[in-house]
Amino acid sequence: MTGMDEPEFKEDLHRYLRTARATLLWKLEGLEEYDVRRPLVATGTNLLGLVKHVASMELAYFGVVFNRPFEPEPAWMADDAPPNSDMWATADETREQIVAFYHRASSHADSTIDALDIAAVGAVPWWGEESRVTLHQVMVHVVDETSRHVGHADIVRELIDGTVGLNGANDNLATDDPQWWRAYRRQLEAVANQFHRP
Repeated sequence: MTGMDEPEFKEDLHRYLRTARATLLWKLEGLEEYDVRRPLVATGTNLLGLVKHVASMELAYFGVVFNRPFEPEPAWMADDAPPNSDMWATADETREQIVAFYHRASSHADSTIDALDIAAVGAVPWWGEESRVTLHQVMVHVVDETSRHVGHADIVRELIDGTVGLNGANDNLATDDPQWWRAYRRQLEAVANQFHRP
């Protein structure tokens, strides 16, 4: 790698992953149980399900791929589990259990990241013929996937109560003035309406 040594490169990726994890969990803060579970789009996307899914993804990519199994394997990750079992929390699964599972999955992933060289090779069974990957490729993939799901969580949380942003100290918005946002939205709607075909 040019201009950066491998440990520094791995640490940069790991830092982005840790930031995305923290942001995803922050999306649950201050919400009632109903709100963290309720589906707000046609595909059923919900906040607690996103946390459960991302935790499962970390276990798969940093566990299965590098032959570092996590025991016991969650029932929803079994080959015969119903579709989308990892995308929602059942009535028997508490928020605390799902969050604790995410922390355990992250810790398991971190131990893989710490133990292996960035060029270590694994195999992604669900990718078919293109299954051979390096830790570097997996880290990039998981950072990308996690960030994508954080974006989903950001929209879902905004639909629930208007809360947006990276964390409680950084909403990353142009302003916090509600009047400005209403005018801004009207401006965007006016432009969009110019392209509306009845």
